Amino acid sequence: MQTFIAQLIAMIRQRRTRRNLRVLGKFLLVLAGMIVLFTALFQVIMHWEGQSHSLISGLYWVLVTMSTLGFGDIVFESDLGRMYSVVVLISGTVFLLALLPFTFIQFFYAPWIEAQAAARTTRALPEDEKDHVLLTRYDPVTQALIAKLDQFGYSYAVLVPDLVEAQKLHDQNIRVMVGDLDDPETYKSARLARAAMVATTLTDAQNTTVAFTARGVSEGTPVVVTVDDTVSAQILEMAGATAVLRFPDIMGHALARCISGGDAVTHIVARFDNLLIAEANAARTPLVGKTLRENRLSDLDVNVVGVWDRGEFSHATPDTMIGPNTVLMMSGSAEQLQNYDEHFAIYGVSGEPAVIIGSGRIGQATAAALKQRGIDFRIIEQNQRRVTMPEKTIVGNAAEPEILEKAGLGKAPTVVITTHNDDTNLYLTLHCRRLRPDIEIITRCTVDKHVPAMHKAGADFVQSYASIGATSIFNLLQKSRVVTVAQGLDVFRVPVPEELVGKCLADSGIRERSGCTVIGYRNEDGLRANPGAQTVLEKNCEMVVIGDWESRNRYFKEYGER
Repeated sequence: MQTFIAQLIAMIRQRRTRRNLRVLGKFLLVLAGMIVLFTALFQVIMHWEGQSHSLISGLYWVLVTMSTLGFGDIVFESDLGRMYSVVVLISGTVFLLALLPFTFIQFFYAPWIEAQAAARTTRALPEDEKDHVLLTRYDPVTQALIAKLDQFGYSYAVLVPDLVEAQKLHDQNIRVMVGDLDDPETYKSARLARAAMVATTLTDAQNTTVAFTARGVSEGTPVVVTVDDTVSAQILEMAGATAVLRFPDIMGHALARCISGGDAVTHIVARFDNLLIAEANAARTPLVGKTLRENRLSDLDVNVVGVWDRGEFSHATPDTMIGPNTVLMMSGSAEQLQNYDEHFAIYGVSGEPAVIIGSGRIGQATAAALKQRGIDFRIIEQNQRRVTMPEKTIVGNAAEPEILEKAGLGKAPTVVITTHNDDTNLYLTLHCRRLRPDIEIITRCTVDKHVPAMHKAGADFVQSYASIGATSIFNLLQKSRVVTVAQGLDVFRVPVPEELVGKCLADSGIRERSGCTVIGYRNEDGLRANPGAQTVLEKNCEMVVIGDWESRNRYFKEYGER
């Protein structure tokens, strides 16, 4: 009841509601006047016919006639009386049965429903809200980011100017706050001064407005923005952005990083001080067909922490079998990885260029990243206007075998599929896998839910635009405490849990309880790569841990540290 009264009072305080209620009140007054007039005329005509009825009976007859019930217990006997009955009946049909419901719904019921819906979406966060993340749009990137925020215990709110959109998001269990993005009061109501970050993924112009407005409310809160045009980066920084992210460049580097380059040597995918995380393709090496124990890679002082096989990651054990599609995930120092390369640099060498399908922003960024790594490539692009490197571009439809053959797919070690359409990428993945069963396929997708389908179609690695974007923002929030080294695989730094202090790694149970692997240990002497099983965990020290998302979530559930 208190909620009902509060909503009613809030609705009445609105100017539009007061205006609607005045219109409804005037209509009811007109209707009441008609009933009084009809009751009086009833008495006059009945008296003229020689009948006598009380005022209550007259009111009763008018309401029964106007509502078309017509019980017939009181009737006129003259033509004048019957004609009067017709007038009252028609008036009741128009005013009581048509206009009254319409007026009531239009000027009271509909605003009341809107008020109830509006009450579900807040216009201000709680006064004690802090360390939260403010978002300006709900899109694939922020959707993936919200999942990460939930997993790591961060609160968030999506700022939405449109009430209808806010209600739809609220119904999807998305925390929203209604407010104009160019209004400083919105950010004050969102408790910006105590927020951990503002992340905006709108257009460059809109992001400029958000950054400028937010910076005017709080000087200290980080504002992370995305940018499409590289020229806009400086403008956004002038507007107050703390960090400017260009997702196509990040995505291009992520795709290029997955390419083995036609060799079997290590390729760095992440770095924690002197601790390096690297991948190496096992195809066409003596490792294939043997277990890790049989290959004795530990003799090379490298730690194989896991293996990839067509997008499936599994933690390494001595009995892990190396197959023709296996990619080794290793950790170690630069010297340790160099030791591995000296033994395997002679295997799997291919001088043929990689094939990039699509010359959009991500395709061009992938090409630039490969150029930096010294890997040759060819680009297939259907739209002539997108061609920026004509000497390396084949214009045509990648679905045509002739175009793929012209680009060198028959000998290429890798094909990278970068178009913006997930359906197209799925088709091209299947097509390339059918033409070349042994080729390495790197595929881009827009949303996370399509990743399994891409792997099933034959992609060796899939990079999700949503996940890459969300991870880039989240890494800034975590100040690089978490680094995503591949789709669904993270490396993160955590303090030694109190319950493990004094135990050695072999007895800690971290691997058994969470599925994560400790690949680094930092104490007062610095960061040590691949600590031994007898390393004693000390208080106020730090571990570097690798695990997939499920393992990572189990770790934080077990030890409760973020």
